Amino acid sequence: MDKDLEFLKYADSEDLRILTDYITMNKSGKPRFNERLTSSSDYARYYPDKLNFMVGSIVNELQYYGGNTVLNVFRGRGAGYRQILCDVCRRMKVNFNRKSQVEVIETNLLHSILVRTIEDMDTASLQKLLLELNIKTTNFTKQAMVAAIQIAIRKGGFASYRIALIVANAIARALLGRGLSLAANAALVRWLSAFAGPIGWAFTIAWTAVDIAGPAYRVTIPAVIQIAYMRTKAGVDMALLGEDSQKEINPNE
Repeated sequence: MDKDLEFLKYADSEDLRILTDYITMNKSGKPRFNERLTSSSDYARYYPDKLNFMVGSIVNELQYYGGNTVLNVFRGRGAGYRQILCDVCRRMKVNFNRKSQVEVIETNLLHSILVRTIEDMDTASLQKLLLELNIKTTNFTKQAMVAAIQIAIRKGGFASYRIALIVANAIARALLGRGLSLAANAALVRWLSAFAGPIGWAFTIAWTAVDIAGPAYRVTIPAVIQIAYMRTKAGVDMALLGEDSQKEINPNE
């Protein structure tokens, strides 16, 4: 078992289901041509509600997608998660240090994706987003609004989780037609809904470029984003996050 992915054994089953669906299903919701997971006895037994019992199989399938086919045959396994993560970062043109901890590289990836998405939004969408998030600013140029949103996202003790949540939720909606499961945290749901519209549309449009980049990236990019979200989620107190998300966001404080 890849040491960087051992934490998945304790992840929420619904989060694991999204990860599994990225690996096994195409954009039409049908099994991928070369996937092996849905035909396994583990999948029949544990999908969709007991996926913690087959994390090893899920990881193995992801690693085969992330590795070169010929090399997979010679080494008898797929690529390690760190290699897959770095490959995704290079593909997404993320500035990162490959020697950094996996958590740091994942944060760089998520932050880069979010910032570029916000920067691509038009002025009207940015103004609407500021209003919905209750972000105060006196300068409504595009550059100033983007900066205000970035500062607001970084503010507080849960910045990394918020970034991961926004990006992972948008990808899930764009590719699977459903968002992350947050029903138990109403305050967080309200906070996230502000991003669902404008950023969700931006991700749907941006995914076209990834979709034509090759079948492996259609698996590894969303899978890595989901894993990054799950790792960040594992390190936060969800009850406190709900309280924190109700506070007014004011980057000028």
